[in-house]
Amino acid sequence: METRKVQVTGGSTYTVSLPKDWATDNDVSAGSVVRFHSEEDVLLLSPQREEDREEGRLSIDGLEGDQLTRAVMTMYVSGFDVIRFEAARVTAGQRRTIREATQGLVGLEVIEETGDRVVLQDLLDSSELSVHNAVTRMRLVALTMLADAVTALVEDDDALAHDVIERDDDVDRLYYMVSRVFRTVLRNPAAATEIGFQRETVFDYQSAARQLERIADHATKIASISLEVATVDSAVSEGLRDLQKAAEAVPETAMDALLSADSDEAVDLASDARADLPVIDARAGEVGDVIRDLEDAELAQSLALVVDSLSRTADYGGNIAESALQKAAPSP
Repeated sequence: METRKVQVTGGSTYTVSLPKDWATDNDVSAGSVVRFHSEEDVLLLSPQREEDREEGRLSIDGLEGDQLTRAVMTMYVSGFDVIRFEAARVTAGQRRTIREATQGLVGLEVIEETGDRVVLQDLLDSSELSVHNAVTRMRLVALTMLADAVTALVEDDDALAHDVIERDDDVDRLYYMVSRVFRTVLRNPAAATEIGFQRETVFDYQSAARQLERIADHATKIASISLEVATVDSAVSEGLRDLQKAAEAVPETAMDALLSADSDEAVDLASDARADLPVIDARAGEVGDVIRDLEDAELAQSLALVVDSLSRTADYGGNIAESALQKAAPSP
């Protein structure tokens, strides 16, 4: 780490020199314009570019199907504003896969297609993206999915189960958006200013979004199991409903803690969420005992997976509570 001594010029202006190696590496010279970004007691400096849009290139020769879809997601989450997929010859199948993947990502559009490339561009400014609203929406959708998945299971409602599975795409779309904003503010301090949150807060939101995305995945898993299960014993149904409500309460309370502006309230709520975990573990064990007594071994195995998903939901809520406690902790 280098240090510089602050000088006073003109009687009232504070000046400090820039490290020459950094200036050379970033094309900063006499007459260049730099930008300052204040984060409490930290002052960040970055060179001002004529073109601030980040462009990423990736060769897609040989990439097909899920592998190509994953490449689109990765480039999007990495924070590139313009994404160029290039190949000796872009096939019709590759174009279709890229378009389908793009439709599941917020703000991304295909702006150019030629024989050897497909170009995507993010058409939204960072200031138009609200990570707070995205995480709040994820919370609502994921936990509603969980409740509906259990309802579909115990009431043998296949239509509701299919609806739960379809809603998982909405949660994924929001998660990718939050992850993209997170990576962007890490790389570009100006982005944090534009979205109105400090980088630490965006990190907390991204961590919570990851847990909510996992909850939605388990809701989808339960819904898929419900499509394979015909009838569930009333005693088991009651136990699963009770377990679902108890498990759901943990991420609900933890999210209240994370989003609270009152640090004392946040600590209390997060502590309450964490305190419920041993109770839910015990309740999951009780429901598991009832399931193990079922005569249908295949049904018992499927329902055991449901109990595991509900138990994991509570654990993910506990992880959100940990983030809330860290967010509420005083700064060093």
